[in-house]
Amino acid sequence: MSDLPRKAVTRTAKLAALPLGFAGRATWGLGKRIGGKSAEIVGRELQQRTAEQLFKVLGELKGGAMKFGQAMSVFESALPEEVAGPYRAALTKLQEAAPPMPTRTVHSVLEERLGAEWSELFLEFEDKPSAAASIGQVHHAVWHDGREVAVKVQYPGAGEALLSDLTQLSRFARLLGPLIPGMDIKPLIAELRDRVSEELDYGLEAQAQTVHAEEFAGDPDVLVPAVVHQCDQILVTEWIDGIPMSEVISEGTQEQRDRAGQLLARFLFSGPARTGLLHADPHPGNFRLLPDEKNGWRLGVLDFGTVDRLPGGLPSTIGESLRMTLDGEAEAVYELLCEEGFVKESIELEPDAVLDYLLPIIEPAQVDEFTFTRGWMRSQAARVGDPRSPAYQLGKRLNLPPSYLLIHRVTLSTIGVLCQLGATVRLRDELEEWLPGFLPEDELADGTGTAAEA
Repeated sequence: MSDLPRKAVTRTAKLAALPLGFAGRATWGLGKRIGGKSAEIVGRELQQRTAEQLFKVLGELKGGAMKFGQAMSVFESALPEEVAGPYRAALTKLQEAAPPMPTRTVHSVLEERLGAEWSELFLEFEDKPSAAASIGQVHHAVWHDGREVAVKVQYPGAGEALLSDLTQLSRFARLLGPLIPGMDIKPLIAELRDRVSEELDYGLEAQAQTVHAEEFAGDPDVLVPAVVHQCDQILVTEWIDGIPMSEVISEGTQEQRDRAGQLLARFLFSGPARTGLLHADPHPGNFRLLPDEKNGWRLGVLDFGTVDRLPGGLPSTIGESLRMTLDGEAEAVYELLCEEGFVKESIELEPDAVLDYLLPIIEPAQVDEFTFTRGWMRSQAARVGDPRSPAYQLGKRLNLPPSYLLIHRVTLSTIGVLCQLGATVRLRDELEEWLPGFLPEDELADGTGTAAEA
């Protein structure tokens, strides 16, 4: 594996070849149909071959290509099972690992950033990375004070690779759309581009992780490793062992799945309320399930390179509109959505139609506990992604204000992971405890709004 970035022309050529590959397979599909295969079977084979090539290229290139692949991978549960099944393993690889950079490159970055005597800062340092991802890789080591640490080393040229890849991917976003039904790919790529500078800044990441580590110190449910040292292109944090979420998804017990799902939902909604920050990269590679004598399992959370800054926690509009939708208050919901810009002034919609659009999506909040499944995710994707569906027609007329874009993606991504887990979760407990506006003020005043323990 050569250093990242490869020559810009090589990276661009690999990405530019993707649409050509899609077109070639379309021609192959036409030939199959002429040969007598049904359109449905040919369509499935075509989508499967396209996805296999896409995720192979994205994983090899790392940078923005892999970042995009990771963001898409959590929506695997929205795909038809006959399509998703054959390349689920490829998606898991994107979540957990990529080809590592050479040891000589790692050492040169460490020497440049920590000094010629960098090795004296460690009692032990493993040259083989324990994880390799989109913009950096992690090495297991022992700090000079005896603490086990994770040393995150940024790939040289990662910034250029990120921007170049995402620019290239945006040029053929339309061709990628069919891989994830009901999802608009172009805004996802644009939002990833907007976050590039933040993700490359390990100083910002260290600040965000420190805030979380201090807030969740001693928490029975969530563990965030403390920051040990940070400088340009290097981030050293405490090491945590545990079962990667991807392994829980592929082979975990139902108890592990349910506990992981409950804690993931708890962290999603409690994090902004407790820290004023939203962890905005919820793919399985960033979570671990840790054995805990008292509570059975805790959730270990990694990688705070992408966060949304929400000083007041999640907007109360989300909780208020969710509560009113559950109560069937169509007019009030519609009015609130208009005020917040979800419905543009030039658009007029039937409030009852908007309510009918929203209710299936918020089904998990209607009951005391809900089992998230790939089947449920597929049904939602089909409902909002089929151009013949009334939900699709209405959804196209709604607007997503920029301030809600990242919150929306993180929530959808988390739901995608819950569906991959097949977890039974008491989501309503977490909403009542942590989501501003979800409970009426009179319930908050008399103290009845408290979440039960998982």
